[in-house]
Amino acid sequence: MDIEYIKRMLESREPRPEGNYRTFGVMVPLIEIDNQVHLLFEVRSDTLKRQPGEISFPGGSMEEGETPEETAVRETLEELLLPSGSIHLMGALDYIVTPFNYIIYPFVGLIQGVDYHKIRGNPAEVERVFSVPLSFFLDTKPLCHHVRVNIVPEKEFPFELIPNGSRYNWKTGGYPVCFYLYNGYIIWGITARIVANLTDVTGTNS
Repeated sequence: MDIEYIKRMLESREPRPEGNYRTFGVMVPLIEIDNQVHLLFEVRSDTLKRQPGEISFPGGSMEEGETPEETAVRETLEELLLPSGSIHLMGALDYIVTPFNYIIYPFVGLIQGVDYHKIRGNPAEVERVFSVPLSFFLDTKPLCHHVRVNIVPEKEFPFELIPNGSRYNWKTGGYPVCFYLYNGYIIWGITARIVANLTDVTGTNS
């Protein structure tokens, strides 16, 4: 191995987050209702193993051969039972790297040619859907708190290999948890962070 070989290897690769991450594509669905732009949300089915009953955007884990954008579109069509071609992609928001080894890529898409009142969602995943006027989020700042993220080594961790052993001063971090309250709905967590990022990116909520 020589310098030229190393140079070629580095030039031909695209950087990615170091480590083992699961990648998710998420859609922020926009829909026009009575000439107003709304965000469309799902209430997750109570039968789901992960986050039952919580409010989310459509999305899911990226499958082999997909891009995050393709994942977001596929999952939205499947979860909302929309016809192919009914989503007009408008662009990407900032991606989120979580402390629990997920990378989430949110996209904004406009649902076209579909009557909002006829969207029921896939009952295996979606209990119901509801919409919130975009103007609500533009006028409302989220309630945000931080939770601490601490390092907890496994029982077999080789403390004898690091300075101060089990008394090593590990770094800690913070994780933002945001909330919007709308007509009895609690929109929180990553979903709320994505909404807040939408208002930040468009420069309409400063």
